[in-house]
Amino acid sequence: MTTERQGPVTNGSPEDDDMFERDLKEMLDDGPNLGDASSNVQGGVPTRMSASYTEGAVTPGSATSNVPLSSGSQSNGDFVPKSITQAASKIESLKEWSINTFKCTKQFLSERLGKGSKTVDLELEAQIEVLRDTQRRYSQVLRMARALTNHFYYVVQTQKGLGETFSELAQKSPELQEEFTYNSETQRSLVKNGETLLGALNFFTSSVNTLCNKTMEDTLTTVKQYEMARLEYDAYRTDLDTLGLTSPKDSATLNRLEAAKKKFEEHKIKFERLRSDVGIKLKFLEENKVKVMHKQLLLFHNAISAYFTGNESMLDSTLKQFNISLKRPNSDKPSWIEQ
Repeated sequence: MTTERQGPVTNGSPEDDDMFERDLKEMLDDGPNLGDASSNVQGGVPTRMSASYTEGAVTPGSATSNVPLSSGSQSNGDFVPKSITQAASKIESLKEWSINTFKCTKQFLSERLGKGSKTVDLELEAQIEVLRDTQRRYSQVLRMARALTNHFYYVVQTQKGLGETFSELAQKSPELQEEFTYNSETQRSLVKNGETLLGALNFFTSSVNTLCNKTMEDTLTTVKQYEMARLEYDAYRTDLDTLGLTSPKDSATLNRLEAAKKKFEEHKIKFERLRSDVGIKLKFLEENKVKVMHKQLLLFHNAISAYFTGNESMLDSTLKQFNISLKRPNSDKPSWIEQ
């Protein structure tokens, strides 16, 4: 007969208490060390304890834990969320934008009222005005060329329908077959030449549109940036001149003067850089405009003249000269192998 060993039962005597304490100490010594990260429990299965857990353990006698501070916390242990830092940055950016907008608006109104001075480059301003006038005139040419192309497209479609009708009547009217056939062939020839002219007109309008609404517009975008930089430059120049005339030279005024000088130099560099960019772009734009329009105007003249004089060979050679390929509506599509 076996008996199960139970824990010590104390009767409240000092000897029993000492025995209970010794047995409890032995049980704790035999157990795993909970403070060791490499201890094994339950049949040798390692207990994974992260470095942050061990560093966060509170040692006896210490008032605070050893948990490392995160990037959003301060040295005194106070946590500062990133959202607060981002909000502060946005507020500062909004403040700078408001100040800049106020100065520029004030400078703009002063110039409009004739009370403020304005930096003017007479040669560059004249070139900019010529560019804007050129864009307006080229836009007008583009509108009329598109209108001509659209109207002529409907003329070609009408001729095509008329030729098909003549062909049907030639088959149903034996007594007028020769006359209907002759007119049908004439309309088909006109449709063929008309489609060739449409290809030339579409190429002309596409090139003028690129020159007017992309190349010129890109240069005018740089011009707008230059004009804004000029306004900011004059605004901060006026602000610096005003602070320079202030009589009291205390520390606060000197600090404001230094800050104004720094801002003025920044906007001066930006203004001079954009002025140089505008000059370069205007020069290259003029050269590009002459080359493009020389080619397009020659194409337009030769194609129109060849069509309305009935010179089919000259019309075809004009398109070959400018490398314009046409896609006939009745042409066979290439096979998937050729594609």
